[in-house]
Amino acid sequence: MFGVDSTELLIVAVLALLFIGPKDLPVVMLKVGRWVGKVRGYARHFTAGIENVMREAELEEMERKWRADNERIMAAHPPDAQYPDPPAAGETPIAPAAEADAGPGTEPTVDDDPRPPSERPLP
Repeated sequence: MFGVDSTELLIVAVLALLFIGPKDLPVVMLKVGRWVGKVRGYARHFTAGIENVMREAELEEMERKWRADNERIMAAHPPDAQYPDPPAAGETPIAPAAEADAGPGTEPTVDDDPRPPSERPLP
């Protein structure tokens, strides 16, 4: 994390043993461990706060895009516009004029047959 090598850590441990003494070393190490834990907790809390701010900013941006897309779609397709009703169940849809005037010599394909596949003749 800080670039501390094992030899540097060993030197610090020996110096701590010499200056603090073997009697007080466990108490000091416990205090240092608690302090390091608190610092890590603060760092974790700080990074979580930054991530939450970033996530909220991304959500606001996505909401702005969705709102703009929704306005564009609603402008193109207003809800009060009159659209033709879809055919009821069992009715055959009315073919557009271009398909109805296909011309002589054109026969409907199997895909154009409104009957269920089990009732269609074999090709």
